[in-house]
Amino acid sequence: MTSPAIPEIEVIGDSGPWLRNLWVCVFGSFTTIVAMTLLLPFLPLYVEELGVSDHAAIVQWSGIAFGATFFTAALTAPLWGWLADRYGRKLMLIRASLGMAVAMSLIGMAHNVWQLVGLRLLAGLLGGYASGSTVLVAAQTPKSKTGWALGVLSSGIMAGNLVGPLIGGVLPSRIGIRATFLLAGAVIFITFIGTTFLIREEKRSPKQRQAQSRGGWSLVADKRPIVAMLATGALLMIANMSIEPIITVYVAQLVAPAQVTLVAGVVMSATAFGAALSSSRLGKLADRIGHWNIVIVCLAVAAVLLIPQAFVTSGWQLIGLRFLMGLALGGLLPCIASVIRHNAPEAVTGTLLGYSVSAQYTGQVIGPLAGGYVGGHIGMRSVFLATCVLMALGAVGNVIVARGVKRH
Repeated sequence: MTSPAIPEIEVIGDSGPWLRNLWVCVFGSFTTIVAMTLLLPFLPLYVEELGVSDHAAIVQWSGIAFGATFFTAALTAPLWGWLADRYGRKLMLIRASLGMAVAMSLIGMAHNVWQLVGLRLLAGLLGGYASGSTVLVAAQTPKSKTGWALGVLSSGIMAGNLVGPLIGGVLPSRIGIRATFLLAGAVIFITFIGTTFLIREEKRSPKQRQAQSRGGWSLVADKRPIVAMLATGALLMIANMSIEPIITVYVAQLVAPAQVTLVAGVVMSATAFGAALSSSRLGKLADRIGHWNIVIVCLAVAAVLLIPQAFVTSGWQLIGLRFLMGLALGGLLPCIASVIRHNAPEAVTGTLLGYSVSAQYTGQVIGPLAGGYVGGHIGMRSVFLATCVLMALGAVGNVIVARGVKRH
């Protein structure tokens, strides 16, 4: 009788540098995401420390400073993907880790709020370690292990999103806000050293380089799978972020006033926690039964789980449903990258995965904006139902595209 542990042993025992590359990328992605998100709990305090005194202005500048990094990251992700295809994926990771280490350290030395926003823009411009890791892992991992490897990487990214705000809530009170940024920069510098000396990238043939120089989209024979995955990536982030503007007010209707902040924080973390737990398992399952099948099922399950979220009567119900939704959404990121990897020529994998990252960042922008508008003008329950419709349409659209590609 075959032991269920054998597949894991085979993965760990595979020869070649791809497994070591994966663990370095997981560590690097985790540390850089922690650095990007740890300022959430104390950002308004730092803005005030930099000379902004009016309450409304503090809130406004905090929003601008936080969103600045993701804005420039969305704009530059396709460029870094293209450069990774052309000059090497490891080189882009070295650039991103060194750039983030410098940017995070400089943020801790800002003297006014304009410098803070400018340095946050710089962090997004120079960063992109997590997206670069996705490109390298997708390209270097054997295709039969792609879903599992990208799932492990996705778990590291989700864990960074979960741990970052927790660290940001603890460290500043003990070592100070500026020292927290300097420490984050030092940790990312360790990532830079590990990336430089531990990652091994397979050399690309002159034929691959020549093919890449002819362009991205022109080399893709069937563009439908790529377009479907770009749309799915945006939908994932819209579903994740659409409740951000309304969550505190929505929770206030369900729990006592003294518990609102705590429960709202747990609700926000529950989705990321569920996704971190399920990513590697769903990615491994997708390697066996098909990545597109997991994408469709995850979208459908998320759509179903959004309906009861609109009608919960207590905080623990919302926490449980968001956790279950995280378990479902955790399979999307590795499978999106895997479908692109299997349907894109090797020469332009990085370019197309860069477009995928930009689509996800776009969803991070659209989600809160749409959620705030719908919640404010139609009602908070409508946010969950509208997101449900979008996810269901995404599932149906992927079924149609998958069948069309299969027939073709």
